[in-house]
Amino acid sequence: MHIAYLTPEYPHEKISNGGGMGTSIKNLVEALVELGHEVTVFVYGQAVDAVFVDHKITFHLIAQKKYQLGGFYFYRKHIEKYINMNKGSIELLEAPDWTGITAFMNLQLPLIIRFHGSDTYFCHIEKRAQKFKNKFFEKKAVSRANAFIAPTNFAGEKSMELFNLPKDKLKIIHYGLELEKFNNTHPDTYEKYRLLNIGTLIRKKGVFQLIETFNKLVEIEPKSTLVFIGADSGDVQTGSTSTWELMKEKMTTNAAARISYLGKIPYNEVQGQIKKAHVCVFPSLAETLGMVTIESMALKKAVVNTDIGWAQDLIDHGVDGFMYHPDDIDSYVTTISRLFNNRELVKELGENATQTIQNKFDIKKNALENIDYYKLVLNL
Repeated sequence: MHIAYLTPEYPHEKISNGGGMGTSIKNLVEALVELGHEVTVFVYGQAVDAVFVDHKITFHLIAQKKYQLGGFYFYRKHIEKYINMNKGSIELLEAPDWTGITAFMNLQLPLIIRFHGSDTYFCHIEKRAQKFKNKFFEKKAVSRANAFIAPTNFAGEKSMELFNLPKDKLKIIHYGLELEKFNNTHPDTYEKYRLLNIGTLIRKKGVFQLIETFNKLVEIEPKSTLVFIGADSGDVQTGSTSTWELMKEKMTTNAAARISYLGKIPYNEVQGQIKKAHVCVFPSLAETLGMVTIESMALKKAVVNTDIGWAQDLIDHGVDGFMYHPDDIDSYVTTISRLFNNRELVKELGENATQTIQNKFDIKKNALENIDYYKLVLNL
């Protein structure tokens, strides 16, 4: 097949944005190419227009354009025109739900939308008001899709419900990892008492709950350290331009002395940071799956995770990780302290976690699921 993906991000040195969604697309695209399929990636919102081929993948960078009025409409029409002009032998286009980028587009290709996490979904999960414009764009975009894919049951079913879409058009296919790239040959080697959190510093990731957790933990385990990795962001609730600055205000003196913020680091350095961690902790309030959770599990790490909805597809509580609501601070403190002092439990969780990833999140298996579904949508 020849499949195309429309995305605002993709981890590549020539592309300006890369995040969890981009990583999941990259993993899938590379697996499809390995299976012999042809792939084109259209990346919008870029600094310049460019076309290049890398690892048998054709990339089209579509520069961001500015308009005096109606940019939300005219830029989408520009993307539409570009894709239609360059569709060649492409049989199907997949696009994300975020911002309803395909709203107003009349594409000359069947369209599948993958629920990476729309503004509609996140506003509902976080119980915050949504701008009418965002809801309108996303609703219009999904109304034009032929079918839908979601990475977890919760994210898929909730998205279909919010957009009032027929559930028979939904397929659940987990994100996947290239497992051969996730090897931890020395899982017993790590920095004792080191906690790690990876992700954009934003309220919905549970960063304030994690600070509260660490404030208590450091009083119990004074040798504890906490490392944050990820880009800083503004805070919608307060209007602050820096969530990190707000986080610092919540730290006790003892906690602040034991917390490090490394900022956003190159993707190829993240694994090393995961391997150094004693425990990885992700108390997120809003995700569709959470790539960093499955990456940490693949590297045989003990993970203490959120328990909200989507997490039920990832972890069997007490077997291959632990799950608690982000507001259940005491359970996080108790469990992390227990892991700090039980080397065998850390090892057991890590071994079980890796087995779970091999069984459910192998990108080679998941790529085949995607192809089967694409063919079903196309009636092939």
